[in-house]
Amino acid sequence: MADFEELAGLLPAGRVVADPDVVASYARDRTFLEPGVPGAVVRAREAADVVATLRWANRHRVPVVPRGAGTGLSGGALAVDGCVVLSLSGMDAVREVDPANALAVAEPGVITADLDRAARAHGLMYAPDPSSHEISTIGGNLATNAGGLRCVKYGVTRDSVLGLEAVLADGRVVHTGGRTVKGVTGYDLTGLLVGSEGTLGVITAATLRLRPVPPAPATVLALFASTRRAADAVAGIVAAGVQPSLLELIDRPTLRAIDAWKRIDLDPDTGAVLIAQSDAADPRGPAAEIARCCERAGAAHTEVSSDPQEAVALLELRRLAYPAAERLGACLVEDVCVPRSRLAEMFEAIEAAADRHGVTILTVAHAGDGNLHPVFVFDRGEAGAPDVPEAVWTAADEVFTTALGLGGTLTGEHGVGALKRRWIGRELGPDGLALHRAIKHAFDPAGILNPGKVF
Repeated sequence: MADFEELAGLLPAGRVVADPDVVASYARDRTFLEPGVPGAVVRAREAADVVATLRWANRHRVPVVPRGAGTGLSGGALAVDGCVVLSLSGMDAVREVDPANALAVAEPGVITADLDRAARAHGLMYAPDPSSHEISTIGGNLATNAGGLRCVKYGVTRDSVLGLEAVLADGRVVHTGGRTVKGVTGYDLTGLLVGSEGTLGVITAATLRLRPVPPAPATVLALFASTRRAADAVAGIVAAGVQPSLLELIDRPTLRAIDAWKRIDLDPDTGAVLIAQSDAADPRGPAAEIARCCERAGAAHTEVSSDPQEAVALLELRRLAYPAAERLGACLVEDVCVPRSRLAEMFEAIEAAADRHGVTILTVAHAGDGNLHPVFVFDRGEAGAPDVPEAVWTAADEVFTTALGLGGTLTGEHGVGALKRRWIGRELGPDGLALHRAIKHAFDPAGILNPGKVF
């Protein structure tokens, strides 16, 4: 049994919490998976707290589960029995905004939208824009290499990271990358740590690329009879060389769930909605071309608007997708990604799996990236973690198998966490999996960092 009193003596008063009720509140993320029972929580306020915690944990071989806001959808922050949950949400300082070099230095507990607001005070923006941007933290975004609505133009989180301050499993502090826009000295440890889901080190600060705030966007709304036609429109937009700043597809089951909740006056003939934006210097031309691509693909209705309020309303519609699904039951949320030219096939495979197995699946997509989010909805059951019906796992397996067969990946932005461990070997292969494990061992020989995740 770990001596958490010893750990408390190494940290400032109040940092270590052992009250079972408080500790239990740090054990879960947004998945339905049942967590283990942590031994204690460390509420870090500065990097020195992380260093002391990891030195102690490594010495005593106590598992450590890093945690941000707990908004993850893959089980990456689930506690394991006897662990220390290392909460980083209290490390919430934007240490610096440097307009001259278009960068910011932020701690892991900074809310994503708050960093963007701090940047906009200087005419800049932080580009990554996950749907959870008002509640998720920079640390969680870094851990999963989060994407979001704007990634079709600006890339995922890794594309906005210049450098990191991180604490290794034994308490050593390393600095990777820097403040320059280029740098190829040594291996790309920055890129390796981003997306490592807390298994290689604990990020305590990040130097992040900022970008100029673009002009007010023009927004396109297109309604289609089917996801096939909407996906064909996406292929046409890509082939036309138009660079949207946002390209989102919402399927019929998701639209119906939103309509049942918010009464959006959904036309019953609408099978899919495509929402696109252009933030080019003059966005009207690209928006008009996007609309023409939609019409050529058979859109039943298209509309182009430069009204900022309409743009906000449409994006809010997209952000309602997951909470609308949650109202229907427990959710297994996935995020396969396929080549954009195979998007229509992937949508049709999801719909076929739903029909074949009698499973409710609501799907939205960052369509410009080929990144689909099928949400498998099932009954919550009694109190406690719900039992996932075998039909759901079977349908999910078919969806993953199809995505890999189309040249895709198991996860575009949510991470592997605990949910996708059973499938990771299919994508990486035995040699790739062995290499990953060797890298893990090099960073964390004792295996204390976020055990049971990814592998």
